[in-house]
Amino acid sequence: MAYQVLMITDPGIDDSFAIMYALLNPQINLIGIVSGYGSTPKKYSIRNTAYLLNLAGRGDIPIIAGAAGPLSGEPIYYPEFHGKEGMGLIKLPETIENVRVFDFNKVLDLVNQYKGNLVIVSVGRLTDLALMFILYGNDVLKDVAAFYIMGGAFLVPGNVTAEAEANFYVDPIAANSVMEKAHNIYLHPLNITNRAIITPEIINFLEENSKTPFRPLIKPTFDYYYRAYQKVTPGIQGAPMHDVVPLMALTHPGFVKYIPRRVRVEKFGTARGKSFADFRPKPDIEPPETLDYIGWEMDIQKFTINFIEMFIQKTSNIS
Repeated sequence: MAYQVLMITDPGIDDSFAIMYALLNPQINLIGIVSGYGSTPKKYSIRNTAYLLNLAGRGDIPIIAGAAGPLSGEPIYYPEFHGKEGMGLIKLPETIENVRVFDFNKVLDLVNQYKGNLVIVSVGRLTDLALMFILYGNDVLKDVAAFYIMGGAFLVPGNVTAEAEANFYVDPIAANSVMEKAHNIYLHPLNITNRAIITPEIINFLEENSKTPFRPLIKPTFDYYYRAYQKVTPGIQGAPMHDVVPLMALTHPGFVKYIPRRVRVEKFGTARGKSFADFRPKPDIEPPETLDYIGWEMDIQKFTINFIEMFIQKTSNIS
C-alpha cells in the first residue's frame, strides 16, 4: 500500500533529489508538491519542480505555488550550494510546457480529498506549512496522519550558523509555530541527515547504469553540490542528501530511530534558528500531545542501498 504524500519543497539540489526519489519510490503516491522560496527564489523553485515532473511524465501531479519569502524577514539563499537557479550550472528553459500551477488553496482540496491517509513531507523552509495553520486555522490539518520534516540540529553544529540548520534559521518564526501546532511530527535533523552521504563513486555508477529519466541530471547537479561541501567540510567523502532521509524513513519503518521530546525553536537574536529540547536522563514532563519524534539514529548502509536501488531502475510511478 502506497503512502499518500504531499511534499513541501524548495529545489535546490538536495530537494531535487528528494523529488526524484519520491517519484521513483513505488511506496509513495505523490499527490502534490508545494514549491516556494528556499534554496532558490520561488520562480526557479516552481520551474525546477515542473521540469522534474515533466521528465517523469507526471504532469498530473499538481504544483502549488508556495510563499515568496519567510515570516521572519527577507529570504536568504545559498547559491554556492545550489546555483543561482537551483540546479547548479544547469540552465533550464524559462518556461516548462504542459504544467499547471495552482494557488495555495489547492492544499485544502488535497487535505480533504485524502483525509486520514495523508502524510505531509516538508523538506524546505517551514513557511508554507506554518501558513496552512495561519490561513486556515489550527484544526485544518488535524486529519493529516503525520508530518515528516527535515530540519533542526540538536547538540551538533548547525550548517548555516554555529547552532542553526538552514530550514529553521531562514524562518525560525514559522519553524517554531509548526513545532508547536502540528501533531505527530517526525523530525529529521542534521544529527542524522549529515550522515546520509552519497559518494562520487555511487553517482558515477548511477550515471552509467541508471534507467530513470533523471539520469542526465544526476552527476552534474551532484558534482556542483559536492564541490560546495568540500569547501566548507574539508575531507568530506561525499555530499549529504538531507532531504531524501524523511522520505526513506516514511517508507522504511525502523530505518530511523526516534526519541520523543518537545521541540522549540529560538526565534530571535544570536541563537536564531537554534532547535532545542530537554535531553536530560529525566526530562521535564510535557503533555503527550506536545511531544515530537526526533530522529536520533539512522541505518547508513540501508540508506546507501535504497538510494542506489531507487535511482538505478525505472518504476511504475514513472510513465
